[in-house]
Amino acid sequence: MGKSTKLSEPLPTNTIDLPSTRRRTVVPADLARSWLLVNATQPDLIDQGVRSSADAVVLDIEDAVDPSRKPQAREDVARWLHTEGNNAWVRINDYTTEFWRDDLEALRHAPGLLGVMLAKTEDPEQVTATHQILGGQRPVVALVESALGIEDAGRIARAPGAFRLAFGSGDFRRDTGMSADREAMAYPRARLVVASRAAGLPGPVDGPTVGESHPILREQSGITVMMGMTGKLCLSADQTPVVNEVISPTRTDVSWANTFLLDFTARGEIVRDGSDLPRLGRARKIMALAAAFNVRPFDAD
Repeated sequence: MGKSTKLSEPLPTNTIDLPSTRRRTVVPADLARSWLLVNATQPDLIDQGVRSSADAVVLDIEDAVDPSRKPQAREDVARWLHTEGNNAWVRINDYTTEFWRDDLEALRHAPGLLGVMLAKTEDPEQVTATHQILGGQRPVVALVESALGIEDAGRIARAPGAFRLAFGSGDFRRDTGMSADREAMAYPRARLVVASRAAGLPGPVDGPTVGESHPILREQSGITVMMGMTGKLCLSADQTPVVNEVISPTRTDVSWANTFLLDFTARGEIVRDGSDLPRLGRARKIMALAAAFNVRPFDAD
């Protein structure tokens, strides 16, 4: 067998200007671990969100906002996104509501709009229509929150404009009557993971953990990883570092990957048996994520 492809270069990152002089590294959205939902009617929370360790900040003008306040929230978010240096995603109202089109019309020309999270997605045409109104230039995270959406996850994932799938676990449980137990939630999570993989999308974003217990958050984030999901919705800024840590490769993982790749190179990149290629793929993936998330192997200290 000929030589395998060399290890990819570290994934690119960039920076955004925050309201202060502070700057932070931005994780590419296809790898984003923590997706922080922020009530768009609370400026203090927005400021806190963009200063947090969240990989993606999502200004929420859907469930977090009373219907009577949605027009004002929409206007405020659009104005904020037109301010130089301000960048965020926006969770917009679902396709079936009277607010959906107005949300898109108000946001479509905002220079700081990174993309939208489409609430209560149940049909691929809803994603496509959203993408088209945004000029075909902004990515759409399809938030799947119902039995119908889960059953149609494969087609939703393949819709033009679909960037990632996300799991609206709370609304899904209300729709189906299922419990929050990991066993009960295994099926919808698996559907989203398989649909994403089959469509060539990044791993899906898991639903949020409700409450302030970090041990519970850590446990549930571990389930996210176990199920093959690669992101998680967050309800407060202090959840984001926990989610980021759990979803990132561990330093032990990075040390193993680094050692394996050094050994593979030292022996002339020769595949010895059937286990080498799967391990090579895993090692390269770990090192790419380590570069994106700035996780160092133990021997780098």
